[in-house]
Amino acid sequence: MGTGLALVVALLVYLPLTLLAPVAKASAQTIPSTAGPQAAAAPDFPGYGVGAIGAIGWDGVLAESGDGQPHAMASITKIVTAMVVLEKHPLGADEDGPSVTMSATDAGYYSYYQRQNGAVKPVKAGDVYTERELLQLALIESAANYAQTIAVWAYGSEDAYLAAAKDWLASKGLNSTTVADTIGLDPNSRSTASDLVQLGKLALAQPALAQIVDTKKADIHGVGEVENTNYLLGHDGVDGIKTGTLDGYGANLLFSASWKIGGHAVRVVGVVLGAPDHRTLKGDLVNLLQSTHDGFHSVDVSAEGTAFASYRTVWGQKTQAVAAAKKSLLVWSDTPVAVAVTADPTGVAVKGADVGKATFTAGPNTVTVPLELSKGVTDPGAWWRLTNPGSLG
Repeated sequence: MGTGLALVVALLVYLPLTLLAPVAKASAQTIPSTAGPQAAAAPDFPGYGVGAIGAIGWDGVLAESGDGQPHAMASITKIVTAMVVLEKHPLGADEDGPSVTMSATDAGYYSYYQRQNGAVKPVKAGDVYTERELLQLALIESAANYAQTIAVWAYGSEDAYLAAAKDWLASKGLNSTTVADTIGLDPNSRSTASDLVQLGKLALAQPALAQIVDTKKADIHGVGEVENTNYLLGHDGVDGIKTGTLDGYGANLLFSASWKIGGHAVRVVGVVLGAPDHRTLKGDLVNLLQSTHDGFHSVDVSAEGTAFASYRTVWGQKTQAVAAAKKSLLVWSDTPVAVAVTADPTGVAVKGADVGKATFTAGPNTVTVPLELSKGVTDPGAWWRLTNPGSLG
């Protein structure tokens, strides 16, 4: 009697525990996944001078040509001037900034730089311009006299400005860039192509400056219409930044361009120094821009339903962790695409249950794909539970 009662009690305890206990979860087995190799980029740099291409978000440069040494910047120097002025007198997007009254000294810059064969625009003592207008005159029209005016206005003298510029360049890691004047007529205002790409990235991060260098024309009181010297502006996605010309050193262009590639936004920054003339440079830059554009690839890293991990339960059911969405990644050149899969163990679960993610990385770009079960996992049933108690959680 006592033995029978004990057996009944044991069954009353065993059966509920066995039938209701959670089953052991199945671990994920990652399925190897790689994006196919992409074609290597071949930016078509001109055969003269030096050049470099970079992109916003990518460190350093993507490609470069030439000797890597500092060369005369010419009027690209005015971008340094603008950046150092904005360091002391910040200007937000659409802000005009403080008003500046022209003096006899400012009027004298006109005749001085005209004698130096620099680009100039008219000015007279008593004229009043905003900080934005001075920057427009210095950068759109490349007026040397107004670049000198705004630098001296901000720092009190050219020497004080040059000291501030030296400190600013050092603080930004532009260690191969030297400024000897405010406008670039001095060939000792020099930089490397890679430094100038970084300078261009910094300039585009300033909203007011990005607006100004993307302006084709502006009408300024007392001066009239000023027209951008950047002959590529508005073509092939070009939206900046600054031309430069210096007798004996050739034609230069620091440029930026914005594109959509497979739905991905990319903004490149590049420079070429030392072209024979701007006509030659214009044609060669069209080729450089196109070949750079072709060096970016929109890579499909997953389609909906792509399997990244598999499961097999101890009672024999199979399912997979699959991509819940189609995703693509912007890749430069033949940069390898790395994938990291995180898939959680699964027990009984419905089809479409969230089980993890697959993260793809190429250079600075990352995309994450959510993973879900391709099929549900059902309970193994009473008989399996009763006959496999060691597999219960």
